[in-house]
Amino acid sequence: MPISETVRRATAADTAAIGTLGALLMEMHHAIDPARFLASTPETARHYGDWVASQIAKPDVVVLVAERAGQVIGFAYAGLEGIDYMAFRGPAGALYDIVVDPASRRAGVGSLLLNAVLAELATLGAKQVVLSTAWQNESAQQLFARAGFRKTMIEMTRDAPSS
Repeated sequence: MPISETVRRATAADTAAIGTLGALLMEMHHAIDPARFLASTPETARHYGDWVASQIAKPDVVVLVAERAGQVIGFAYAGLEGIDYMAFRGPAGALYDIVVDPASRRAGVGSLLLNAVLAELATLGAKQVVLSTAWQNESAQQLFARAGFRKTMIEMTRDAPSS
């Protein structure tokens, strides 16, 4: 009989696991473009975990974890945002981070987390959900497209010329 995954609201007890997964996400982005994305440090997991833990109790934030046999194997972090004139966007839910432990990927855990966080954002009143993903992260983009997301913006970065 296969072990099933469950998704639940994160608690302070999940901070270390969320921090570890957040550091993995940061490392993946840095590997894609080290000039754009911060490098992970030995303190990243703790700092990231503490940051997300500080968000858990906020009424307009959703932090979920996916677990298997009592072990956190993924998480999603999202929140409600108001009108954003810089992005020409009305109020929306924003999916900030979603990550699954590499050993548990390609088994539906990402879809499970994504569907759960979208449902929670809808419960909070989000009529639209936006997210950003690294342009090279094709597997994430496929996950999001299957869930009904469409491409709307492209971020471009220019580094200052060397002198």
